[in-house]
Amino acid sequence: MPVYEYEHTETSCSLGRIFEVVQSVNDPKLQSCPQCRQPVTKLISLVGLAVSKSDSELRDLGFTKLVKRDDGVYENVTARDGESQYMRRGETNTIPNVSKIVPE
Repeated sequence: MPVYEYEHTETSCSLGRIFEVVQSVNDPKLQSCPQCRQPVTKLISLVGLAVSKSDSELRDLGFTKLVKRDDGVYENVTARDGESQYMRRGETNTIPNVSKIVPE
C-alpha cells in the first residue's frame, strides 16, 4: 500500500508538522490528523528513482537531483552556474531555474 504525506495546517502534534500515513489508493484523503484531530492537507510527494548515472551525467542530461538534508532543505547536487546549492521551503529564489535546461 502507498505511503502518503500530510501536513498540519494549524498547530502540529507529536507526529510532527509533516507525517506519513499508509493508505489504500481507494481510501479518501484525511481531513484531520488521526492523533490530534487538527486539520491537515495532503502533500504531493517526491518520487524516488534508482538511477545508475553520476550527478554530473544527470546534470549534463538536463536533470536536477535534490537530496534531502533537513526538514524543508534540499541540496541541489546537480547545481548549474548561478543556481543555489541548497533549496529551502518558502524561499523561491533557491528553486532551480529550469528555463536554463528546458528549451522554449
